[in-house]
Amino acid sequence: MAFIADILLAAGALAVGFYCFVLSRRLRRFTDLENGVGGAIAVLSVQVDELSKALAKAEAASATSATSLATQSQSAQDAAKRLELLIASLHDLPEPAQSERPTDPFFVRQPLVSRDA
Repeated sequence: MAFIADILLAAGALAVGFYCFVLSRRLRRFTDLENGVGGAIAVLSVQVDELSKALAKAEAASATSATSLATQSQSAQDAAKRLELLIASLHDLPEPAQSERPTDPFFVRQPLVSRDA
């Protein structure tokens, strides 16, 4: 009986050894840098680095744009205040007399000259 147990133990050890051999070959192919997941991980790592650089450039550009927009917005607010002040100062002018108002609403730069003459 001990002899049969020794044979089964040896067969089990050989089976486990063969399984480890197969598993190591699969693992080697899995982590291969050209074809396996290791290659995919290396490619993804490079892409992450490129995206990080692009993100940093986009953040710098957006910060510059935000500064420029804030400056332009402030100058527009200043111009609006000046325009409001100018419009308010126009309300202080007296109304023009009836004779000063033009009867013809169109502006004529030069009088029409007939070509017959």
